Amino acid sequence: MTEESRTESRPFEADVAKLLHLMVHSVYSDKSVFLRELIANAADACERLRYEAIANPALLGDDVKPRITVLADAEKKLLTIEDNGIGMSREEMVESLGTIARSGTKAFLDRMAAEGGKAGEGGAVGEDTALIGRFGVGFYSAFMVAEQVDVLSHRAGTEASWLWSSDGQGTFTVTSVPPDAMGRGTRVILHLTDDAKSYAERLTLDRLIKAHSGHVPVPIALVEKPGADPAEVTDGAALWAKPKAEITAGDYTDFYRSIAGQFDDPALTVHFRAEGRQDYTTLFFVPGSRPFDLFDPDRKGRIKLYVKRVFITDDAEVLPRYLRFVRGLVDSADLPLNVSREKIQESPLLAAIRKGATSRVLSELERVAEKEPLAYARIWETFGAVLKEGIYEDFERRDALLALARFKTTASTDAWRSLKDYVGALKTNQTAIYYLAGDDIERLQSSPHLEGFRARGVEVLLLSDPVDAFWVTSAGSFDGKPFKSVTQGAADLTLIPRTDAQAEQTEADPAVKIFIAFLKSKLGEAVSDVRVSDRLTDSAVCLVASDTGIDRGLEKILASAGRLPSAQKPVLEVNPRHNLVVGLATLGEGDGAFKEDAAHLLYDEARVLDGERPADARLFSERLARVLDRGLRRD
Repeated sequence: MTEESRTESRPFEADVAKLLHLMVHSVYSDKSVFLRELIANAADACERLRYEAIANPALLGDDVKPRITVLADAEKKLLTIEDNGIGMSREEMVESLGTIARSGTKAFLDRMAAEGGKAGEGGAVGEDTALIGRFGVGFYSAFMVAEQVDVLSHRAGTEASWLWSSDGQGTFTVTSVPPDAMGRGTRVILHLTDDAKSYAERLTLDRLIKAHSGHVPVPIALVEKPGADPAEVTDGAALWAKPKAEITAGDYTDFYRSIAGQFDDPALTVHFRAEGRQDYTTLFFVPGSRPFDLFDPDRKGRIKLYVKRVFITDDAEVLPRYLRFVRGLVDSADLPLNVSREKIQESPLLAAIRKGATSRVLSELERVAEKEPLAYARIWETFGAVLKEGIYEDFERRDALLALARFKTTASTDAWRSLKDYVGALKTNQTAIYYLAGDDIERLQSSPHLEGFRARGVEVLLLSDPVDAFWVTSAGSFDGKPFKSVTQGAADLTLIPRTDAQAEQTEADPAVKIFIAFLKSKLGEAVSDVRVSDRLTDSAVCLVASDTGIDRGLEKILASAGRLPSAQKPVLEVNPRHNLVVGLATLGEGDGAFKEDAAHLLYDEARVLDGERPADARLFSERLARVLDRGLRRD
C-alpha cells in the first residue's frame, strides 16, 4: 500500500479563538441570559455539595446553608456572582472552564450513575435531581458582556484556592492563590464592557434575577455597591413546588397577579404534579377577566416554562391556542432544550406534557361546570368565544368541548344553556340541533327565520361569535343529533306539530303559486329560486341558502374577508299566508308595473331583514316612491 492511499483517522482541528467567538455571539439571542446561566451554574454547585455532603458531612463545615450572592460595582464596571457550593480544584477548572462544551454537572451525573446512582446512603442522584447544567456552554455567555472573566474557586475538602482568568480570545491562565483568598465555593468576576455597564446597576440586576432565576432552589442576595449590606432578592422557594396543603388562597392570588400581570382574582386555579415516566409540575390560572391580548391575531399563549425551576421562556406552546387565556407555568424535571436553553425541542416528553396539561385544564373546567354552574357561567361569559375555537381545531377533544359549551337560545336569552339541556328538550319528530349564526344577538332574536320554530316551540341556538359560523360546520353532531342552520335549505318543520291553535296549510292558494312564479321571473338572476316557506309565520319573505350552499352567516364572513370570490345566489322564501302576499297575488294584469315594483321591494325587504342593504339603492328609492305615490292617489 502506497503512502498516498493509506487510510488514517485524524481529529478535527479548530481555531479555538474563532470557535469561542462564534459560540458566544451565535448561541444566545439575548445578552441578559448570561446572568441566568451563571446563577444556574452556582445553583448546580450548591446542589452538588449537598449530594456529596450526604456521604461526607465534613464538606459543609460550619457553612451549611447554601447561598448565592450577586455583587455589583458600577463605578469599576464589575459584576460578581458568588456561591458557597462545591467549588473547583485546579484540574476541574482546566477541564470544565478550559474545555468548551464540557459540563461539570453532566460529568457528575455520569459518575453517580456509574457508581449505582447514589451519593452515600440514601442520596440517590439521577436525571430527576435539581441539577441544571448539561451542555457546558452556559459559562461562556459571560463573554457577551465581559472583556475579561476571572474565576476564583476553592474546592470543598481541599486546602488550595485557584484563579482562572481569560479574555475570551482563545487562551486562559490558572494561578494558585493563597488558601485563605476565599472560603469554599466559587466567585465569578466579570469585567464588563462599556456597552454592558448597565448590568452592574441594582434595578437591572433585581429585575433580571427575579425574572430569570427567581425560583432556583438557592436563596439569592444582591449587594448593590461595595460595602453595602446584602439584600435578599429571592428566598430559594417556588410556590408550585410546595405541597398544596401549605398554600393558601391568598398565596395563589398573589402569585397569579405577579406571573400574569393581572390585578383581578383568578376564576380557577389548576395545580398538579405529574410523576412517573414524565415528571413535571403545572400551576395554571383562569383569569377573572379578559387579558388585553386575548384576541391577538397571533393567538399566542402565555405559559411560562421552567426546567428545574430555572426560567426558559414566557410563551411556551404547552396549551393549545384555544386555551391561550390560561396563565401560569410548567416546571419540567428534564425537558430537552436547545443548547442556549431558550427554545424547546420537540420530543415525546413535550408531547406528553401538552396532552396531560390540556386534559387537566379541561377536566377542571368540567368539574366546575358540574359542581359550580354559576362560577362556570362567569368563566364561559368571559372566555367562551375562545374555547369554541377548539371545537373547530381539536378533533380529539371535540366531544369534551361541545359538552363544555354554553349558548343563548330562543328558549333562554338570559341564562346559558348546554347542548345536553338542548337535547333534553327536543320536540316530537325533531331530529336536528338548529342554530342561527350572525354578528348581533338582538338582530338574531328578531330574525324572521325563527318564526316557524317559535310557533312549534323548537329551541334554536343563537350564535353571535365569529367562530360560531365555522365550528358548527365541522362539529358534525352532538348526542347523535346533527347541527342544522335555520338559514340553509328547507326547514322541514311540517312534521313537528305547532304549539298554537293554527292549523298547518300544506298547499298554497293557486293565485299565490302564480304570484311566486311571477316573482321568480322578475327577480331573474338575483335569486336561485323562489318557493313557499314553512318557516315564516309573521313575515312576508326571507332569504335562505340553497340546500347545497353554505350557511348565510358563514357566507358573509368569508365574503367580507375576501375568501369568497362570488357569493351564491340565495333562495327567496315567501309566506303564502301573509296578507301582503295574498293581496299582491289577487291583483290583475292591469297592475303589472306595480306588481313588478312590489316584487323587487319584497326582495330588498328580505335583504334588509338579513342584515344587508338593498341590491340597488337608487332603484329601491324609485320603486318605493312609485308605490307610495300609488297609495296616496288611491286615498
